[in-house]
Amino acid sequence: MSTAVDRSKRPFLIASIMLATFMIAIEATIVATAMPRIVGELGGFTYYSWVFSAFLLAQTTATVIYGKMADVFGRKPVLIGGTAVFLAGSVLCGFAWSMGSLILFRLLQGLGAGAIAPVTMTVIGDLYKLEERGRAQGMMASVWATSAVIGPLAGGVIVDTLSWAWIFWINLPFGVLTIAGFILFLKEKIEPREVRIDYAGAGLFTVAVVSLLVILTETDAGAPLLGGLALLFLLSGWLFLRQERRAPEPIISIALWGRRLIATSNAATLLAGMALIGLTTILPVYVQGVLGRSPIVAGFTLTMLVVGWPMAVMLSSRFYRAFGIRRTLRTGSLLFPVGAAVLLFLTPQSHPALAGAGSFLMGFGMGLISLTTIAVVQDSVDWSMRGSATASIIFARSLGNTIGATALGAVLNLGIAHFGSGALAAGVHDVLNRPDGLADLAADPSVRAVFDQALHWSFWGVAGVAVLTFVAIWLIPIAPRPAGARPQEAEIEAAAEPGPATVGH
Repeated sequence: MSTAVDRSKRPFLIASIMLATFMIAIEATIVATAMPRIVGELGGFTYYSWVFSAFLLAQTTATVIYGKMADVFGRKPVLIGGTAVFLAGSVLCGFAWSMGSLILFRLLQGLGAGAIAPVTMTVIGDLYKLEERGRAQGMMASVWATSAVIGPLAGGVIVDTLSWAWIFWINLPFGVLTIAGFILFLKEKIEPREVRIDYAGAGLFTVAVVSLLVILTETDAGAPLLGGLALLFLLSGWLFLRQERRAPEPIISIALWGRRLIATSNAATLLAGMALIGLTTILPVYVQGVLGRSPIVAGFTLTMLVVGWPMAVMLSSRFYRAFGIRRTLRTGSLLFPVGAAVLLFLTPQSHPALAGAGSFLMGFGMGLISLTTIAVVQDSVDWSMRGSATASIIFARSLGNTIGATALGAVLNLGIAHFGSGALAAGVHDVLNRPDGLADLAADPSVRAVFDQALHWSFWGVAGVAVLTFVAIWLIPIAPRPAGARPQEAEIEAAAEPGPATVGH
């Protein structure tokens, strides 16, 4: 396949790609800020985390399938089809009448979003030569940074002034312009190529993850149900690993993931994704429900996370030159749990700035971790395996987000049940299931105290996972930089696994 675009029209195609990226980038933060209001109107606070998990699960599973489909059918139809599915899900989310329907429509949204990130990155690789690609990727990074800052604030403004449905419907004008841009400016010549898509692996992976998420969510279910789900998780997980060893083009390459550098980098990325999604889903609830602040203020505290992240990315090249890859990565791993520890000191009397400080430190640490682990993994393999190695990092982060949203949501529900002791716990849920529940909760000292203690359990969960991330980062085998050597290349070459996949410089 070849992708040919007139140079005069290439900016219009890049603008379409940036719009598509903006839609999915803003989705997480804008929804996180609005979720307390949504739960208050729809009820079902117990399933709060499923609104995030459903989207992330569908996106994670669909990403690898769309990547293969783009090689078979072309980038253009996959991008247009994925964007259309995402928009259909967005429209339906705005009409959701219950938490169950919202979760279902978020699954549909995630199925569409799974096409956008990997295929737009592929189109950029098609359009630009290697030496030109850095500028294009920099533009994509600026889109993520901008949308991450705008998202929490937009979510707060929308729920304060309009219906919460508009946090989903706001995607429509961007999506229509995106599809029009792909139709008008993306031209392809498709060369026949036989690619086997591992549908069996995708199905088994979905069954395993869904069963795990249900176990984490339905912690008060009976022993027979939990036991059956545990058995289903173990069986489907075993069958998935067996399938991946046999599949010609597996979703996860066992041989690739088995390398120590890639395995530890993916483990650290997965854990970091768990901690970060926990912070994203829990912090706005704490600021509104315990500190008694508005959704806009809650959005500002979350914005500090996504200010720290791109700032770290922009400064990373200077850190590499000054300190080397290993010290940069380990510094990021240290800031991550330090930021999580700050959240443990929050009290009902705390200023939101304290929450913003912890959020900023975690974001800055994540910026160093995410960019540096990708660089480490990419430079440890041959060019022909670089796509699979990069996909493994993205896959690990998405899987961490999926599991983390559900696990830390389950911790919150357990905390409410533990500190609320029956009737008071039911009272907390009753308050949360009202449209202005968080404001009412902040005004009731006994209910607010239960919610504060339960949320601190979740903060301890975030801190624990952040510490595990720190440990995993220190296990990544990156050699110290030799005196006088170029920072990135010398370290990665020393850390790369021996064999034909190692990069030679």
